[in-house]
Amino acid sequence: MLKSMTGYGKAQCLLGPDKYLVEIRSVNGKNADITFKTQIIPRDREVEVRKYLTDRLNRGNIDLFITVERAEGSATKQISRSALLAYYGQLQAAVKGTMLEYCDPDVMLQSLMRLPDVLEVRSTELSDEEWGRLFDAIREAVADLDAFRKKEGISLERDILGQVDKIESYIPEVERYERERITAIRERIETRLREISAQPDANRLEQEMIFYLEKLDINEEKVRLRQHCRYFRETVAEEPLPGRKLGFIAQEMGREINTLGSKANHAEIQKWVVKMKDELEKIKEQSLNIL
Repeated sequence: MLKSMTGYGKAQCLLGPDKYLVEIRSVNGKNADITFKTQIIPRDREVEVRKYLTDRLNRGNIDLFITVERAEGSATKQISRSALLAYYGQLQAAVKGTMLEYCDPDVMLQSLMRLPDVLEVRSTELSDEEWGRLFDAIREAVADLDAFRKKEGISLERDILGQVDKIESYIPEVERYERERITAIRERIETRLREISAQPDANRLEQEMIFYLEKLDINEEKVRLRQHCRYFRETVAEEPLPGRKLGFIAQEMGREINTLGSKANHAEIQKWVVKMKDELEKIKEQSLNIL
């Protein structure tokens, strides 16, 4: 079963009175490019999280978000009573005997609250137990993203195999015009010889004609293209993470289709080659998003 590299997952957990929301999203990428959109993960845990995400998600541009919804009364800042009283004492001494001594207390309090160190940032460092619960939420979000990838992969597999089927179904359409193409090429060469009043040796002409027509033969390209289509399906069915290999197979399919076009020498065959190329471009684009 194919998996898409595009996905989204989320989970949440309670640490004390606060709710932590974990969100993870991924889009296609050549390797595992992981970005933490949060400062909550402890520095000494970052390597552990990166390794886990790489092992589980394999590839993609992956963003991890962790946001905190603080409970009422669980502010991250608190007043430093000692700093506030120290500033207040200094302020009283400084304004004593001046007009400022009679300043509005509310205005004074607002000014004091703006001074350095009056508001302390409460420590948000996670204990080992809290980190364990948060990491469980990360695992849950990753599992949710993986389920999303599988769901997207079902649709992706149906579409991409349908495109392979179309390419293979166009090969018999090309074959319908092969005999007509050979006859037309032979007639064109013979007409040109008559126009220039050439009288070549009949045996030599036939040998050269056979040699020329063999160079335009497309049987090998058709056989290889059918083989590539079959190999593509087998890879989808058997490989656990076939994205890169499918891209390589699509390139080989493109080589055969391009050679068919260059050898065609027939307008109707060229039309079917263009249709093959159209389906192949869709395959290549979708292969970039296959894990």
